Amino acid sequence: MLTFKQMEALYWIVQLGSFEAAAGRLNTSQSAISKRIHELESAFDFLVFDRTSRAARLTEKGNELFEYAEELLERRDEIVERVSAKEVLIRRIRIGVTELTALTWLPRLISVIKETYPKVNVEAEVELSATLRDRLATDTVDLIIVPQVAASERFTSIPVGTVENAWMCSPSLHSGKATIPIADIAHLPLLLQGNLSGTGLTYSQFLSENGVSTAKILVANNLVAQIGLTVSGMGVSYLPKTCLNYMVTAGILKIIKTKPALPPVHYVALHRAEHAYSLSSQVAQLAQKCCDFNANLLDPRALSSANQT
Repeated sequence: MLTFKQMEALYWIVQLGSFEAAAGRLNTSQSAISKRIHELESAFDFLVFDRTSRAARLTEKGNELFEYAEELLERRDEIVERVSAKEVLIRRIRIGVTELTALTWLPRLISVIKETYPKVNVEAEVELSATLRDRLATDTVDLIIVPQVAASERFTSIPVGTVENAWMCSPSLHSGKATIPIADIAHLPLLLQGNLSGTGLTYSQFLSENGVSTAKILVANNLVAQIGLTVSGMGVSYLPKTCLNYMVTAGILKIIKTKPALPPVHYVALHRAEHAYSLSSQVAQLAQKCCDFNANLLDPRALSSANQT
């Protein structure tokens, strides 16, 4: 008899590239995964995987069966999610975010998801934009919240919010004019994010379009480290303006305005296009409602307020 467990085993072996990885994804043993594939082969009387290859390579018939398995599992998930009441839906949602979201409104999003779907297990991780896009492409996360870059037909995109960044530095590093031509920013030591960061890629293109050389820069892909290095006087960096305003007010950081100013960075929630009716699309809409890049979990005032409540 054909079972969903057999279909899941086949699907995840193909998606993750090995029996071992599929076993880990399905929280079972490698021998159990092998048994499910053997059951499929016995039921249909053909080999699903090419035994002459060390990699998990499908046979021609195996590939046909995989396509049916993919469609079957998607339809199963769609039926469960559309028919089940939110209060009783039992699923797992894997969310990937960049560091800024984690430092601002991720806790609120997780709280709202749990309130809306009490039995859904939420898993969250923090990575660079490029890594998260790769994870979404391989279906090892369900939803990512990242800066918007080039559109992809593979992913469904929902706008969630906008971040205004500003050039910031230690007051001791720059005591000149508060507003300078964008070209003059290159005369200062620059502390930027690399192109694996969506924000880094956006501003790398912006600087290039405005003829600003970034040959001599210090790259920091970790936002907290970037803030720390900027405060230490290591360089001038673009940082989220509103959520770090308390550091500017306290005189820890100074804003340098440029002409033209830095463009805003637009954030989107992405999920795979074939999951149009999935829980992922519903959570993306919750993210759109929860998004608030003005908050900062590291702001002492926010910590004080949280303790009081």
